[in-house]
Amino acid sequence: MTATTRVAIAGGGVAATALAIQLARAGIEVDMFDKAEGASALGSGITLQGNALRAFEHLGVWDQIQEAGYAFNGLSLRAPGPGAPIVADMPEISMGGPGYPAGMGMFRPDLARILTEAAIAAGARLHYASEVTGCTTREDSVDVEVGGVNVGTYDLLVGADGIHSQVRASIGIDVHPRRTGMGIWRAFVSRPAEVTHTELYYGGPMYIAGYTPTGEDSLYAFLVEDSRDHVDVSDEEAVAIMRGQSMAYDGPWNAIREDLSTASHVNYTWFTEHVIPGAWNRGRTVCIGDAAHSCPPTIAQGAAQALEDAEVLGELLVRGGAIDQAFWDEFHERRVDRATLVVRSSVQLGDWLLEGRRDADVPGLLATVARTVSVPA
Repeated sequence: MTATTRVAIAGGGVAATALAIQLARAGIEVDMFDKAEGASALGSGITLQGNALRAFEHLGVWDQIQEAGYAFNGLSLRAPGPGAPIVADMPEISMGGPGYPAGMGMFRPDLARILTEAAIAAGARLHYASEVTGCTTREDSVDVEVGGVNVGTYDLLVGADGIHSQVRASIGIDVHPRRTGMGIWRAFVSRPAEVTHTELYYGGPMYIAGYTPTGEDSLYAFLVEDSRDHVDVSDEEAVAIMRGQSMAYDGPWNAIREDLSTASHVNYTWFTEHVIPGAWNRGRTVCIGDAAHSCPPTIAQGAAQALEDAEVLGELLVRGGAIDQAFWDEFHERRVDRATLVVRSSVQLGDWLLEGRRDADVPGLLATVARTVSVPA
């Protein structure tokens, strides 16, 4: 079999664009098919751990990421109630290595813009309003359907099309995201000058009340509660709910609460989890990123794991060998157990909060994940 020359990628998110950057720069023809109508300027914030930052360096976009985001070291824990006293300052070890900060906050659309622009600049073709709806896999190729129409034959189809992946369904993998019992309110507001790193409040009416700086003048705030249905809530009602739920939290939350408005992109999502057991591919079609696995943001590893999927798959494809069983064995050996550990640990941390477990070994769980992802995938 010849080396890979043509790859189709379903999706336009972190995993899709990260893979497209690597392949296109290596001279591989890349078509990205994204069901979105176009790039979105809406969104909230994202917390990125050191192993994600290390991946950005490998992709050649670290300079742009640093300019757009807010790097920090350390984590503070505060108590709810008057004064919001700091009960612990925890220095964080960078999971990316000594050359990177422990973490970074960013505005999600900025991250998407940087990765998308880099993929297009490398030569990848991005097709919006184009959902991959099916495929026909052969021994050495795959026919790809977009909107029910065959758009061509490729060496590989990569399903990076999110937790409700159409590609995953089309290749017969019967795995679906499961709600874990928690939901999260997110908002994008101005950064109080005193907030220079992530701070979390445990206790009070919310499971977690926290915030992460995303820029010199911006901050990503969040409240974690029991999973509820808020699909019909208006922007004004969402702001009112988030203000009311944050009343038990003092300190910087006072400024955050005051700044909340309909311009804050307040949104609510459920925590979900899933992971494809065993092989993530069926012949010449493979799932990565949220199509292969998703987890609650309790350990802030979702984007990092998607980046690692793309990094490993890209490395193997650019190497230039055959896409055979040895190829897939190496890919799965480097990704399945690692991603599964992150998913299970993220869910476990949430379960402990739901159960009110005060004797849970949270430091031990976090240390295990940190040791694992600190080593490049």
